[in-house]
Amino acid sequence: MKKELLTVISNEKLNGDNYVLMLSDASYMKPGQFVEICLPGFTLRRPFSVSDYENGILQVVYKVVGRGTEYMVSLKKGDKVDTLTGLGNGFTISPNAKTHVLVGGGIGIAPLYYLAKELHKKDLKTKVILCARSKNDLFFIEEFKKWGEVIVATDDGSVGVYGNAITALENQISSDDYYYACGPEPMLRAICKKYPNGEHSLEAIMGCGFGACMGCTIKTKQGFKRVCKEGPVFKATDIFID
Repeated sequence: MKKELLTVISNEKLNGDNYVLMLSDASYMKPGQFVEICLPGFTLRRPFSVSDYENGILQVVYKVVGRGTEYMVSLKKGDKVDTLTGLGNGFTISPNAKTHVLVGGGIGIAPLYYLAKELHKKDLKTKVILCARSKNDLFFIEEFKKWGEVIVATDDGSVGVYGNAITALENQISSDDYYYACGPEPMLRAICKKYPNGEHSLEAIMGCGFGACMGCTIKTKQGFKRVCKEGPVFKATDIFID
């Protein structure tokens, strides 16, 4: 973990309530790690997954859901952002998988972009399944196509497969594959029950973001774990035990 003062390069709307924030001067981060951003006037930092990193340029995709993220929309080029970087663990790239299947739901699509890019650099076969309520909640579809095969699914059928993540996964994953999933908890639970060979990036309400407050503790098959410290990435076989 590092406390860094990063500089806003750009802050642009993607679609709907989704925005992409680009920050410079960041230390290296692995796919699956997250940052915590301090916003003036707010007591707690906000956690955000890293959607991309390259040569000190950090990319964060965020969705406006409350006062904190509403404030973030006002950030402009040149603004300084107090950020904790290098938080949490990251995705584990399985070297023996036939295909690496990435499954993202809604804003959970964000951290999978960086992972897809890294898998492509290693010349590993990659398949990306992007799911959302409607086409207005999807982003980075064309960008993901640079790194692998892309399948899209929407709950309302407005684009791609008509259905959810489980529907989209049918006939797209085998026992020789390894998957990486991020999205709403009901989606992750459903995937976890049917497909054990993979890992999930979880979300939780966090206080400190580095394991001190224990506020994001969850029960796993290995005992109680902190999403911010032992996570946010967990093996599918270790979570959702109730």
